[in-house]
Amino acid sequence: MRVAVVGGGISGAAGAYRLRRSLGADAEILLVEQTARLGGKLRTDSLAGQPFDMGAEAFLVRRPEAVDLAGELGMRLVHPSGASSTVRAGGATVPLPPGTFMGVPRSADGVAGVLSEDGFRQVSAEQGKPAIAFDGEDISVGALLRERFGPELVERLVDPLLGGVYAGSADSLGLRATMPTLASALDSGADSVSAAVRGLIPETPDPAPVFGTPPGGLENLVHRLVEASGARPRLECTVRALHRQQGGWRLELGAAARAHAPEDGVLDVDAVLLAVPAPAARKLLEPVAPSAGAAFAAIDVASMAVVGLALPPGTALPDAAGVLIGARERHANGDPFTAKAFTFSSRKWTHYGDGQVLLRGSVGKYGEPGALRFDDDELVRLVREDLAELTGIREYPVQAVVTRWGGGLPQYGVGHLDEVARIERAVAELPGLAVAGAALHGVGVPACIGTAEAAADQLAAELAASRG
Repeated sequence: MRVAVVGGGISGAAGAYRLRRSLGADAEILLVEQTARLGGKLRTDSLAGQPFDMGAEAFLVRRPEAVDLAGELGMRLVHPSGASSTVRAGGATVPLPPGTFMGVPRSADGVAGVLSEDGFRQVSAEQGKPAIAFDGEDISVGALLRERFGPELVERLVDPLLGGVYAGSADSLGLRATMPTLASALDSGADSVSAAVRGLIPETPDPAPVFGTPPGGLENLVHRLVEASGARPRLECTVRALHRQQGGWRLELGAAARAHAPEDGVLDVDAVLLAVPAPAARKLLEPVAPSAGAAFAAIDVASMAVVGLALPPGTALPDAAGVLIGARERHANGDPFTAKAFTFSSRKWTHYGDGQVLLRGSVGKYGEPGALRFDDDELVRLVREDLAELTGIREYPVQAVVTRWGGGLPQYGVGHLDEVARIERAVAELPGLAVAGAALHGVGVPACIGTAEAAADQLAAELAASRG
Protein backbone atom coordinates (compact mmCIF):
# COMPACT_ATOMS: atom_id res chain seq x y z
CA MET A 1 0.00 0.00 0.00
CA ARG A 2 1.37 3.40 -1.00
CA VAL A 3 0.07 6.84 0.02
CA ALA A 4 1.34 10.25 -1.07
CA VAL A 5 1.11 13.22 1.25
CA VAL A 6 1.55 16.43 -0.73
CA GLY A 7 2.85 19.30 1.39
CA GLY A 8 5.54 19.24 4.06
CA GLY A 9 4.06 21.69 6.56
CA ILE A 10 2.35 20.86 9.84
CA SER A 11 -0.76 19.53 8.09
CA GLY A 12 1.22 17.18 5.88
CA ALA A 13 3.44 16.02 8.73
CA ALA A 14 0.50 15.37 11.05
CA GLY A 15 -1.33 13.57 8.25
CA ALA A 16 1.66 11.31 7.57
CA TYR A 17 1.97 10.50 11.28
CA ARG A 18 -1.73 9.65 11.57
CA LEU A 19 -1.61 7.50 8.43
CA ARG A 20 1.27 5.49 9.84
CA ARG A 21 -0.62 4.80 13.03
CA SER A 22 -3.70 3.74 11.06
CA LEU A 23 -2.10 1.79 8.21
CA GLY A 24 0.72 0.08 10.08
CA ALA A 25 4.38 -0.49 9.42
CA ASP A 26 4.00 -2.04 5.96
CA ALA A 27 2.44 1.01 4.29
CA GLU A 28 4.72 3.17 2.16
CA ILE A 29 4.15 6.86 2.87
CA LEU A 30 5.76 9.44 0.60
CA LEU A 31 5.90 13.10 1.63
CA VAL A 32 6.26 15.41 -1.37
CA GLU A 33 7.42 18.98 -0.67
CA GLN A 34 8.25 21.57 -3.32
CA THR A 35 10.75 23.53 -1.22
CA ALA A 36 14.14 22.47 0.11
CA ARG A 37 12.95 22.13 3.72
CA LEU A 38 10.11 20.72 5.74
CA GLY A 39 8.05 22.88 8.07
CA GLY A 40 5.89 25.13 5.92
CA LYS A 41 4.82 28.13 8.01
CA LEU A 42 6.60 26.62 11.01
CA ARG A 43 10.10 27.89 10.37
CA THR A 44 12.78 28.09 13.03
CA ASP A 45 15.96 30.00 12.18
CA SER A 46 18.93 31.04 14.30
CA LEU A 47 19.00 34.53 15.80
CA ALA A 48 22.00 35.46 17.96
CA GLY A 49 22.69 31.76 18.38
CA GLN A 50 19.17 30.99 19.62
CA PRO A 51 16.46 28.99 17.82
CA PHE A 52 13.96 31.65 16.80
CA ASP A 53 10.60 31.13 15.13
CA MET A 54 10.04 33.21 12.00
CA GLY A 55 6.57 31.86 11.26
CA ALA A 56 4.06 30.70 13.84
CA GLU A 57 5.70 30.94 17.26
CA ALA A 58 3.21 29.05 19.44
CA PHE A 59 -0.08 27.19 19.45
CA LEU A 60 -3.24 27.13 21.54
CA VAL A 61 -2.94 24.61 24.37
CA ARG A 62 -6.66 24.75 25.17
CA ARG A 63 -7.28 22.68 22.05
CA PRO A 64 -5.96 19.12 22.35
CA GLU A 65 -4.49 18.32 18.94
CA ALA A 66 -1.03 19.87 19.14
CA VAL A 67 -0.65 19.24 22.87
CA ASP A 68 -1.49 15.56 22.40
CA LEU A 69 0.99 15.12 19.56
CA ALA A 70 3.75 16.89 21.48
CA GLY A 71 3.08 14.57 24.41
CA GLU A 72 3.20 11.46 22.23
CA LEU A 73 6.51 12.60 20.79
CA GLY A 74 7.98 13.41 24.21
CA MET A 75 8.36 17.10 23.44
CA ARG A 76 8.53 19.54 26.34
CA LEU A 77 6.43 22.70 26.07
CA VAL A 78 7.03 26.11 27.57
CA HIS A 79 4.44 28.83 28.10
CA PRO A 80 4.47 32.63 27.96
CA SER A 81 5.91 34.47 30.93
CA GLY A 82 2.71 36.28 31.79
CA ALA A 83 3.96 39.67 30.60
CA SER A 84 1.03 41.79 29.49
CA SER A 85 0.16 42.58 25.89
CA THR A 86 -0.32 46.15 24.73
CA VAL A 87 -1.91 48.01 21.84
CA ARG A 88 -1.10 51.32 20.16
CA ALA A 89 -4.38 53.23 20.31
CA GLY A 90 -4.95 56.90 19.65
CA GLY A 91 -1.25 57.67 19.69
CA ALA A 92 -0.55 55.97 23.04
CA THR A 93 0.58 52.46 23.96
CA VAL A 94 -1.85 51.04 26.53
CA PRO A 95 -2.48 47.60 28.05
CA LEU A 96 -4.69 45.31 26.00
CA PRO A 97 -7.90 45.28 28.04
CA PRO A 98 -9.01 42.00 29.62
CA GLY A 99 -12.56 40.73 29.36
CA THR A 100 -12.86 41.01 25.59
CA PHE A 101 -13.52 38.48 22.87
CA MET A 102 -11.09 39.35 20.05
CA GLY A 103 -11.45 42.96 21.17
CA VAL A 104 -15.23 42.89 21.59
CA PRO A 105 -15.98 43.85 25.21
CA ARG A 106 -18.35 42.46 27.82
CA SER A 107 -19.07 46.07 28.71
CA ALA A 108 -17.87 49.50 27.70
CA ASP A 109 -16.09 49.99 31.02
CA GLY A 110 -13.59 47.29 30.07
CA VAL A 111 -12.30 49.23 27.06
CA ALA A 112 -12.50 52.77 28.42
CA GLY A 113 -8.72 53.13 28.50
CA VAL A 114 -8.42 52.39 24.78
CA LEU A 115 -11.17 54.62 23.39
CA SER A 116 -11.88 58.31 23.11
CA GLU A 117 -14.91 59.74 24.92
CA ASP A 118 -16.96 59.53 21.74
CA GLY A 119 -15.84 55.95 21.09
CA PHE A 120 -16.73 55.01 24.66
CA ARG A 121 -20.23 56.48 24.27
CA GLN A 122 -20.81 54.48 21.08
CA VAL A 123 -19.75 51.23 22.75
CA SER A 124 -21.92 52.02 25.79
CA ALA A 125 -24.96 52.46 23.53
CA GLU A 126 -24.69 49.03 21.88
CA GLN A 127 -26.92 47.19 24.32
CA GLY A 128 -29.76 49.61 23.67
CA LYS A 129 -29.83 48.95 19.93
CA PRO A 130 -32.41 46.63 18.31
CA ALA A 131 -31.70 42.92 18.56
CA ILE A 132 -29.74 41.31 15.72
CA ALA A 133 -31.41 38.93 13.26
CA PHE A 134 -28.98 36.90 11.13
CA ASP A 135 -31.32 34.34 9.55
CA GLY A 136 -28.36 32.07 8.87
CA GLU A 137 -26.48 34.62 6.81
CA ASP A 138 -22.82 35.55 7.13
CA ILE A 139 -21.52 39.09 7.49
CA SER A 140 -18.09 40.65 7.77
CA VAL A 141 -16.83 41.21 11.29
CA GLY A 142 -16.29 44.87 10.49
CA ALA A 143 -19.77 45.44 9.09
CA LEU A 144 -21.42 43.99 12.18
CA LEU A 145 -19.22 45.63 14.77
CA ARG A 146 -19.04 49.05 13.13
CA GLU A 147 -22.83 49.16 13.04
CA ARG A 148 -23.14 48.02 16.65
CA PHE A 149 -20.19 49.76 18.32
CA GLY A 150 -18.99 52.45 15.91
CA PRO A 151 -15.70 52.55 14.03
CA GLU A 152 -13.27 53.26 16.85
CA LEU A 153 -13.55 49.92 18.65
CA VAL A 154 -12.98 48.12 15.36
CA GLU A 155 -9.96 50.22 14.38
CA ARG A 156 -8.25 50.31 17.77
CA LEU A 157 -8.88 46.79 19.06
CA VAL A 158 -10.69 44.31 16.83
CA ASP A 159 -8.77 44.98 13.63
CA PRO A 160 -5.29 44.73 15.21
CA LEU A 161 -6.22 41.49 16.97
CA LEU A 162 -7.68 39.90 13.85
CA GLY A 163 -4.69 41.11 11.85
CA GLY A 164 -2.39 39.31 14.24
CA VAL A 165 -4.17 36.00 13.62
CA TYR A 166 -5.24 36.17 9.98
CA ALA A 167 -3.16 39.00 8.47
CA GLY A 168 -6.53 40.35 7.38
CA SER A 169 -8.89 43.16 8.32
CA ALA A 170 -12.19 43.10 10.16
CA ASP A 171 -13.93 44.45 7.06
CA SER A 172 -12.81 41.55 4.86
CA LEU A 173 -13.11 38.63 7.31
CA GLY A 174 -16.35 36.72 7.77
CA LEU A 175 -17.92 36.42 11.21
CA ARG A 176 -18.93 32.77 10.98
CA ALA A 177 -15.45 31.47 10.15
CA THR A 178 -13.38 33.76 12.39
CA MET A 179 -15.74 34.16 15.38
CA PRO A 180 -18.00 31.09 15.17
CA THR A 181 -18.93 31.04 18.85
CA LEU A 182 -20.03 34.68 18.71
CA ALA A 183 -22.09 33.98 15.59
CA SER A 184 -23.67 30.98 17.32
CA ALA A 185 -24.55 33.05 20.39
CA LEU A 186 -26.24 35.64 18.18
CA ASP A 187 -28.07 32.91 16.27
CA SER A 188 -29.32 31.57 19.61
CA GLY A 189 -31.01 34.84 20.45
CA ALA A 190 -28.54 37.06 22.30
CA ASP A 191 -30.14 40.50 22.16
CA SER A 192 -26.85 42.36 21.76
CA VAL A 193 -23.24 41.63 20.90
CA SER A 194 -22.21 42.66 24.40
CA ALA A 195 -24.64 40.15 25.88
CA ALA A 196 -23.33 37.45 23.57
CA VAL A 197 -19.75 38.17 24.65
CA ARG A 198 -20.73 38.02 28.33
CA GLY A 199 -21.94 34.49 27.69
CA LEU A 200 -18.64 33.53 26.05
CA ILE A 201 -16.15 34.93 28.56
CA PRO A 202 -16.11 33.62 32.15
CA GLU A 203 -16.30 36.28 34.83
CA THR A 204 -13.22 34.80 36.49
CA PRO A 205 -10.36 34.34 34.00
CA ASP A 206 -8.95 30.84 33.64
CA PRO A 207 -5.40 30.92 35.08
CA ALA A 208 -4.23 28.05 32.86
CA PRO A 209 -1.86 29.04 30.03
CA VAL A 210 -3.36 29.75 26.63
CA PHE A 211 -0.30 29.15 24.43
CA GLY A 212 2.66 26.81 24.37
CA THR A 213 5.67 26.04 22.20
CA PRO A 214 8.67 23.68 22.17
CA PRO A 215 11.70 25.63 23.45
CA GLY A 216 13.83 24.46 20.51
CA GLY A 217 11.47 25.99 17.96
CA LEU A 218 8.07 25.06 16.55
CA GLU A 219 9.55 23.67 13.33
CA ASN A 220 10.86 20.75 15.40
CA LEU A 221 7.29 19.51 15.78
CA VAL A 222 7.14 18.92 12.02
CA HIS A 223 10.48 17.12 11.91
CA ARG A 224 9.59 14.90 14.85
CA LEU A 225 6.25 13.98 13.26
CA VAL A 226 7.87 13.11 9.94
CA GLU A 227 10.56 11.06 11.65
CA ALA A 228 8.00 9.17 13.73
CA SER A 229 5.81 8.57 10.68
CA GLY A 230 8.58 6.85 8.77
CA ALA A 231 7.47 8.79 5.71
CA ARG A 232 10.02 9.22 2.94
CA PRO A 233 10.40 12.93 2.13
CA ARG A 234 10.94 14.05 -1.46
CA LEU A 235 12.11 17.64 -1.23
CA GLU A 236 12.30 20.19 -4.07
CA CYS A 237 9.73 18.10 -5.87
CA THR A 238 6.51 19.60 -7.21
CA VAL A 239 3.27 17.86 -8.08
CA ARG A 240 2.21 19.23 -11.44
CA ALA A 241 -1.02 17.28 -11.85
CA LEU A 242 -3.25 14.62 -10.32
CA HIS A 243 -4.89 11.91 -12.44
CA ARG A 244 -7.41 9.30 -11.37
CA GLN A 245 -6.64 5.80 -12.48
CA GLN A 246 -7.84 2.30 -11.78
CA GLY A 247 -7.38 1.61 -8.08
CA GLY A 248 -5.73 4.90 -7.18
CA TRP A 249 -4.00 8.03 -8.39
CA ARG A 250 -1.10 9.10 -10.57
CA LEU A 251 0.94 12.18 -9.68
CA GLU A 252 2.91 14.03 -12.34
CA LEU A 253 6.13 15.23 -10.72
CA GLY A 254 8.51 18.02 -11.58
CA ALA A 255 10.96 20.45 -10.02
CA ALA A 256 11.54 24.19 -10.01
CA ALA A 257 15.14 23.64 -11.13
CA ARG A 258 16.26 21.11 -13.74
CA ALA A 259 19.03 19.89 -11.43
CA HIS A 260 16.39 18.64 -9.00
CA ALA A 261 14.15 16.94 -11.56
CA PRO A 262 12.93 13.56 -10.21
CA GLU A 263 14.28 10.42 -11.81
CA ASP A 264 10.74 9.23 -12.41
CA GLY A 265 8.26 11.83 -13.61
CA VAL A 266 5.22 9.98 -12.26
CA LEU A 267 4.21 8.49 -8.93
CA ASP A 268 1.44 5.89 -8.69
CA VAL A 269 -0.26 5.62 -5.31
CA ASP A 270 -3.37 4.18 -3.71
CA ALA A 271 -4.36 7.45 -2.05
CA VAL A 272 -3.41 11.13 -1.82
CA LEU A 273 -3.61 13.50 1.13
CA LEU A 274 -3.40 17.03 -0.26
CA ALA A 275 -2.07 19.46 2.38
CA VAL A 276 -1.01 22.52 0.40
CA PRO A 277 -2.01 26.23 0.37
CA ALA A 278 -5.21 27.25 -1.39
CA PRO A 279 -3.61 28.41 -4.69
CA ALA A 280 -1.75 25.11 -5.13
CA ALA A 281 -4.84 23.11 -4.17
CA ARG A 282 -6.88 25.02 -6.75
CA LYS A 283 -4.40 24.22 -9.51
CA LEU A 284 -4.29 20.51 -8.71
CA LEU A 285 -8.01 20.02 -8.12
CA GLU A 286 -9.51 22.00 -10.99
CA PRO A 287 -9.06 19.18 -13.56
CA VAL A 288 -10.33 16.37 -11.29
CA ALA A 289 -12.79 18.18 -9.00
CA PRO A 290 -13.80 21.46 -10.70
CA SER A 291 -16.17 22.50 -7.93
CA ALA A 292 -13.45 22.09 -5.30
CA GLY A 293 -10.97 23.95 -7.48
CA ALA A 294 -13.39 26.85 -7.89
CA ALA A 295 -14.01 26.97 -4.15
CA PHE A 296 -10.28 27.06 -3.41
CA ALA A 297 -9.97 29.85 -5.99
CA ALA A 298 -12.49 31.86 -3.97
CA ILE A 299 -10.20 31.78 -0.91
CA ASP A 300 -7.94 34.82 -1.13
CA VAL A 301 -4.49 34.82 0.44
CA ALA A 302 -2.39 37.46 2.18
CA SER A 303 1.35 38.00 2.17
CA MET A 304 3.44 39.10 5.11
CA ALA A 305 6.98 39.16 6.46
CA VAL A 306 8.58 38.63 9.85
CA VAL A 307 11.62 40.69 10.82
CA GLY A 308 13.63 39.17 13.66
CA LEU A 309 16.00 41.47 15.54
CA ALA A 310 18.70 40.66 18.08
CA LEU A 311 19.62 43.82 19.98
CA PRO A 312 22.80 44.40 22.00
CA PRO A 313 22.78 42.66 25.40
CA GLY A 314 21.46 44.96 28.07
CA THR A 315 19.04 46.81 25.79
CA ALA A 316 15.93 47.48 27.87
CA LEU A 317 12.77 46.19 26.22
CA PRO A 318 9.37 47.40 27.42
CA ASP A 319 7.89 45.36 30.24
CA ALA A 320 5.36 43.75 27.92
CA ALA A 321 4.98 40.70 25.70
CA GLY A 322 4.44 42.88 22.66
CA VAL A 323 2.35 45.58 21.03
CA LEU A 324 -0.35 45.55 18.36
CA ILE A 325 -0.60 48.51 15.99
CA GLY A 326 -3.82 49.66 14.37
CA ALA A 327 -3.85 50.64 10.70
CA ARG A 328 -4.73 54.27 11.50
CA GLU A 329 -1.91 54.79 14.00
CA ARG A 330 0.85 57.19 12.97
CA HIS A 331 4.34 58.29 13.95
CA ALA A 332 4.63 61.72 15.54
CA ASN A 333 5.61 63.09 12.11
CA GLY A 334 2.49 61.63 10.50
CA ASP A 335 4.15 58.66 8.79
CA PRO A 336 2.26 55.34 8.95
CA PHE A 337 3.72 52.38 10.80
CA THR A 338 5.19 49.65 8.63
CA ALA A 339 4.79 46.91 11.24
CA LYS A 340 1.38 45.71 12.38
CA ALA A 341 2.76 44.16 15.56
CA PHE A 342 5.89 43.57 17.61
CA THR A 343 6.59 40.60 19.85
CA PHE A 344 9.17 41.28 22.54
CA SER A 345 10.28 37.67 22.51
CA SER A 346 12.78 37.92 25.36
CA ARG A 347 10.00 39.26 27.60
CA LYS A 348 7.31 36.89 26.37
CA TRP A 349 9.28 33.63 26.55
CA THR A 350 11.36 32.70 29.57
CA HIS A 351 13.43 30.04 27.79
CA TYR A 352 15.63 32.60 26.06
CA GLY A 353 18.98 32.93 27.83
CA ASP A 354 19.86 35.73 30.21
CA GLY A 355 21.11 38.76 28.37
CA GLN A 356 19.45 37.83 25.06
CA VAL A 357 17.36 40.70 23.67
CA LEU A 358 15.26 39.25 20.86
CA LEU A 359 12.13 40.57 19.21
CA ARG A 360 10.17 40.26 15.99
CA GLY A 361 8.14 42.67 13.91
CA SER A 362 5.28 41.51 11.68
CA VAL A 363 4.72 43.36 8.41
CA GLY A 364 1.93 43.14 5.85
CA LYS A 365 -1.73 42.19 5.75
CA TYR A 366 -4.41 41.43 3.19
CA GLY A 367 -4.81 44.18 0.62
CA GLU A 368 -1.77 46.11 1.88
CA PRO A 369 1.32 44.70 0.12
CA GLY A 370 3.17 48.03 -0.11
CA ALA A 371 5.90 47.51 2.48
CA LEU A 372 6.65 44.02 1.19
CA ARG A 373 7.96 45.53 -2.05
CA PHE A 374 11.02 46.83 -0.20
CA ASP A 375 14.18 44.76 -0.05
CA ASP A 376 15.25 43.18 3.23
CA ASP A 377 17.60 46.00 4.27
CA GLU A 378 14.93 48.65 3.79
CA LEU A 379 12.34 46.52 5.55
CA VAL A 380 14.65 46.19 8.55
CA ARG A 381 15.23 49.96 8.55
CA LEU A 382 11.50 50.71 8.51
CA VAL A 383 10.78 48.23 11.29
CA ARG A 384 13.58 49.76 13.38
CA GLU A 385 12.01 53.19 12.88
CA ASP A 386 8.70 51.82 14.13
CA LEU A 387 10.44 50.28 17.14
CA ALA A 388 12.10 53.60 17.97
CA GLU A 389 8.79 55.44 17.71
CA LEU A 390 7.05 52.97 20.01
CA THR A 391 9.78 52.33 22.57
CA GLY A 392 12.61 54.82 22.11
CA ILE A 393 15.01 51.95 21.31
CA ARG A 394 17.47 53.03 18.62
CA GLU A 395 20.32 50.57 19.17
CA TYR A 396 21.64 48.96 16.02
CA PRO A 397 20.80 45.24 15.94
CA VAL A 398 23.49 42.62 16.40
CA GLN A 399 21.65 40.55 13.80
CA ALA A 400 18.54 40.92 11.67
CA VAL A 401 16.70 38.13 9.86
CA VAL A 402 13.82 38.56 7.39
CA THR A 403 11.43 35.80 6.33
CA ARG A 404 8.74 36.50 3.75
CA TRP A 405 5.50 34.56 3.48
CA GLY A 406 4.20 35.27 -0.01
CA GLY A 407 0.54 34.42 -0.43
CA GLY A 408 0.72 32.05 2.48
CA LEU A 409 -2.10 33.14 4.77
CA PRO A 410 -5.65 32.18 3.73
CA GLN A 411 -8.36 34.78 4.20
CA TYR A 412 -11.61 33.61 5.76
CA GLY A 413 -13.95 35.96 3.96
CA VAL A 414 -17.72 36.23 4.13
CA GLY A 415 -19.15 32.86 3.14
CA HIS A 416 -15.91 30.97 3.80
CA LEU A 417 -17.66 28.05 5.46
CA ASP A 418 -19.82 27.60 2.36
CA GLU A 419 -16.71 27.34 0.20
CA VAL A 420 -15.18 24.79 2.57
CA ALA A 421 -18.36 22.72 2.45
CA ARG A 422 -18.23 22.83 -1.35
CA ILE A 423 -14.62 21.62 -1.29
CA GLU A 424 -15.39 18.77 1.07
CA ARG A 425 -18.46 17.63 -0.89
CA ALA A 426 -16.54 17.56 -4.16
CA VAL A 427 -13.49 15.77 -2.75
CA ALA A 428 -15.67 13.20 -0.97
CA GLU A 429 -16.86 12.01 -4.39
CA LEU A 430 -13.29 11.01 -5.32
CA PRO A 431 -12.17 7.83 -3.52
CA GLY A 432 -8.61 7.90 -2.28
CA LEU A 433 -8.36 11.70 -2.11
CA ALA A 434 -8.57 13.96 0.94
CA VAL A 435 -7.63 17.56 1.73
CA ALA A 436 -6.24 19.28 4.81
CA GLY A 437 -4.63 22.56 5.76
CA ALA A 438 -5.02 26.12 6.97
CA ALA A 439 -7.44 27.10 4.21
CA LEU A 440 -10.22 24.98 5.72
CA HIS A 441 -11.23 25.06 9.39
CA GLY A 442 -8.70 27.30 11.12
CA VAL A 443 -5.26 28.80 10.58
CA GLY A 444 -3.69 27.78 13.89
CA VAL A 445 -1.50 24.73 14.43
CA PRO A 446 -4.16 22.69 16.31
CA ALA A 447 -6.77 23.41 13.64
CA CYS A 448 -4.40 22.35 10.87
CA ILE A 449 -3.60 19.14 12.74
CA GLY A 450 -7.32 18.52 13.16
CA THR A 451 -7.96 18.71 9.42
CA ALA A 452 -4.97 16.45 8.75
CA GLU A 453 -6.10 13.81 11.21
CA ALA A 454 -9.62 13.83 9.80
CA ALA A 455 -8.27 13.49 6.25
CA ALA A 456 -5.93 10.65 7.25
CA ASP A 457 -8.74 8.81 9.03
CA GLN A 458 -10.93 9.16 5.94
CA LEU A 459 -8.25 7.70 3.68
CA ALA A 460 -7.44 4.88 6.10
CA ALA A 461 -11.10 3.89 6.27
CA GLU A 462 -11.43 3.94 2.47
CA LEU A 463 -8.28 1.87 2.01
CA ALA A 464 -9.43 -0.66 4.60
CA ALA A 465 -12.83 -0.95 2.93
CA SER A 466 -11.30 -1.43 -0.52
CA ARG A 467 -9.25 -4.35 0.80
CA GLY A 468 -11.94 -5.81 2.99
